[in-house]
Amino acid sequence: MEKKVNYIPAVRSRIEKKVGIYCRVSTNDMQQLNSLTAQISGLTRLVATVDTWRLVDVYIDIASSKSKSLRKDFARMVEDSKQKKINIVITKSLSRFGRDTVDTLEALKILGESDVRVIFEQENLDSAETDNQLMISIVEALAQAENESRSENIKWGIKKKVEYGTSKLADRKCYGYDSDENGKLIVNEEQATIVQKIFNLYLGGKSVTGILKELENLGIKSPTGKDKWNKRTVELTLTKRKYIGEAELLKSDENSTYYLISDNNPAIISKEVFEAVQKRKTQRSNVTVDEEGTKHRSANKYSSKKK
Repeated sequence: MEKKVNYIPAVRSRIEKKVGIYCRVSTNDMQQLNSLTAQISGLTRLVATVDTWRLVDVYIDIASSKSKSLRKDFARMVEDSKQKKINIVITKSLSRFGRDTVDTLEALKILGESDVRVIFEQENLDSAETDNQLMISIVEALAQAENESRSENIKWGIKKKVEYGTSKLADRKCYGYDSDENGKLIVNEEQATIVQKIFNLYLGGKSVTGILKELENLGIKSPTGKDKWNKRTVELTLTKRKYIGEAELLKSDENSTYYLISDNNPAIISKEVFEAVQKRKTQRSNVTVDEEGTKHRSANKYSSKKK
């Protein structure tokens, strides 16, 4: 008896998954709105590539990245998830989904409890393919990396502004100066007189402690309006190059590279007086006191050599 062979095709599941697209932009300017259009277009095409997916809604939030109020469409998406109106949420990236790491993790927890699958297209991250705890770890790691990248970009931007001479850091106000209507430094004559007094007292042989007592005796208020000056404030005053019209930018310590801007602002102290103070500070820093209270000066490049 001849065998009869029949071909039985696989039964394809027609159970459709209801998909919601979530898009967010931080402002309503034209560039951001164009970005929004691109997000919606790209994610719509992504949904169309899967036969069992059916796009049921697009959730859009605009100008909400810095707002502490609820994102209306995000809240609507979460509510639709709870009511099983959608099974899958697709968004462009982690940064578009949540305003910060905490925001993202909280939303993922709520959607996960509603058995809603979340897909981040840019990071190629899918909650259906990742253990929940691992998903949280990945999100935290990606968020940290993004923050570090953003921080580096900010530092790079600050450095470039300094290099091009467009940084406002050079015009930061300090004691002895005010800012004019354009943000440029101008001399505060009353405070400038006190700065000059501090330099002259030091050159006249007063120690920092001695200067503190002198200022207090004269009833001169500190930069913060207090009766007593802080020792560190006087020490910094004696080393601040802004008083000779120069600005040191991006300097982290004495051994680091930095930028020095000459003729940045009106000078209060002459360069000769400033350099004399720095020389005197170096000489004094080489004075040590032994156990018997006797002072000794170690050799340094400023010390005179006796023959």
